[in-house]
Amino acid sequence: MSVQLNHTIVFSRDNRESAEFLGRIFGLEVGAEWGPFVPVELSNGVTLDFATVPPESIVRQHYAFLVTEAEFDGIFQRVREEGLTYYADPHGKEPGKINHNDGGRGVYFLDPGGHGLEAITRPYGGFAEGEGER
Repeated sequence: MSVQLNHTIVFSRDNRESAEFLGRIFGLEVGAEWGPFVPVELSNGVTLDFATVPPESIVRQHYAFLVTEAEFDGIFQRVREEGLTYYADPHGKEPGKINHNDGGRGVYFLDPGGHGLEAITRPYGGFAEGEGER
């Protein structure tokens, strides 16, 4: 059996605002509203379904996205154009910087619901797709 993540629900203050933010920053298409959800599908078929909930119901989560070098350039440019505070680390101790972990590049920033987003060009462990095993 092949187990794959199909979708996850992302709690937000405003499902449309958060979905459109993710779509805009990462260059992804925002789907049509379906019930209480606004979906954004990733290139591997996983869907992030944004749902509006009361702010006290939102527990900060972290979502990391593996992207190409060219995609990173576009993402990072849009992060700066939107005037977002960004960091080289998940704890926010290195503002205004990106990291070069595992020979790639990475950046952290927050979405409108307060979730931590991360764009990285190399998976943890340093292996790009097809380079070897961990």
